[in-house]
Amino acid sequence: MKVFICGGGAGKQTIRAMKRLNEVIEHNLPCLYIPLAMEAENYDGCYRWITNELNCLDIPGIDMVRSAEELSGKCLDKYSFIFIGGGNTFKLLYDIKRVNMFGPIREYLLNGGVAFGGSAGAIIFGQDLESCALDDDNKVELLETDGYDVLEGISFLCHFTNRDEEHDRRSEQYLLEISKHRKVYALPEEDTLFLNEDHLEEIIDRPYFIFDNGKKIMVRVVEVRKAGRAVLK
Repeated sequence: MKVFICGGGAGKQTIRAMKRLNEVIEHNLPCLYIPLAMEAENYDGCYRWITNELNCLDIPGIDMVRSAEELSGKCLDKYSFIFIGGGNTFKLLYDIKRVNMFGPIREYLLNGGVAFGGSAGAIIFGQDLESCALDDDNKVELLETDGYDVLEGISFLCHFTNRDEEHDRRSEQYLLEISKHRKVYALPEEDTLFLNEDHLEEIIDRPYFIFDNGKKIMVRVVEVRKAGRAVLK
């Protein structure tokens, strides 16, 4: 299992993460892009964005799905990796689950597949979507909000500390409260965590925060720079 959990950045913010992604993918297969967290009317813009975002990768092309039903017909093994983009996290997980693709994506990852998730696409790899309930409306009325739980008991929030102070203050208070029963990693847009089989690599340029048991812990960028690429068991 190789899963990149990106804090929601793009362009210069994700250059190091993209370089690392390029090191672990097969270069003779295209990428499968899943923009289902966005509304369909935005998909043309999504395709232009992803084409620019992945232009540094050595891949033959990008195959973008435009509906959950189209995703359900895909053979994931035909792709070098899957890229799951941002938008509304509840809509994304709802669409994946309603066409019964939650299990196939899990199997793809367990069999050595590679996934890159940004923002909503990263949050679904956490234990539960409760971590983003303050940011995203659950208009689809998703009842089963459990995600892939790739770090076993850790949920995620993205764009943390990239927004205005009031938004971050409310997010912090919310995360402190839910951390009494749920551990959350809050990532800024510049940071990516890479689950590389049984190791966690930190590709970070700004501090990120761990909310656990009613407390907030900062993971400082200076610590990672001194050690190079951090590798945690």
